[in-house]
Amino acid sequence: MHFAAYAYVGESVEHPLLYYRNNFAGTAALLRAVVDYGCIPVVFSSSCATYGVPECVPITEDHPQRPINPYGQSKLFVERMLADLNVAYGLSWIALRYFNAAGADPDGQIGEAHDPETHLIPLVLASARTGATVRIFGGDYETPDGTCIRDYIHVGDIAEAHVRALAHLRGGGESCALNLANERGYSVKEVIAAAETVGGRSIRSEIAPRRAGDPPILIGDASRARALLGWVPARSNLEVQIQDAWNWKLSERCFGTLWAWA
Repeated sequence: MHFAAYAYVGESVEHPLLYYRNNFAGTAALLRAVVDYGCIPVVFSSSCATYGVPECVPITEDHPQRPINPYGQSKLFVERMLADLNVAYGLSWIALRYFNAAGADPDGQIGEAHDPETHLIPLVLASARTGATVRIFGGDYETPDGTCIRDYIHVGDIAEAHVRALAHLRGGGESCALNLANERGYSVKEVIAAAETVGGRSIRSEIAPRRAGDPPILIGDASRARALLGWVPARSNLEVQIQDAWNWKLSERCFGTLWAWA
């Protein structure tokens, strides 16, 4: 299971060679070793960023792949490399195209703690704690409230999909790409409102300029993963995902000390 990659869209626009060297060339070196070892099955962490700006939603796996940032390009290059290695060497593979990963382990054992943190839900929860203002990148998109819409998928559901994908390949199943999505989108403002409900306090926000490389709407169709893997998300509710992330943020494992609430 290959998870390693740089994954900041904005950074990829500013430093594309960094992303092509690490995400693509680094994966090529890894797959060279896999082929030399004997073509063990590969489950690859891909991304909905390979689609670019969608022509229609929800997005199926057959949607054209036209990434609008180097991060998405780097993931698409690896998908194409996997397909070529399947033809040349019989390498079996599944590329799981995540939509927006969210949440944390419900038992509080593991969760997000990036530095720098760029993901919306952890930033919103940190703002709930500190009273800082959340920056919303773009308020003039063609969406109901003007902010970007994303499809959030719980990390526990993503992990379950990986286990099922590997079992599928080891059982002789076909190589392919699959979406991991909940098939419902939430705007940035809706995420903030849900976080206010979970945290029990208001969260201040302000509109900032758009970020380069951000599509306005990304919602996935996961029917193929359901059919092929028998995969059904168990924690699809946005407030459940935020609650799990909130519990993780409150834990000693995340910050080394418990947050004090007035």
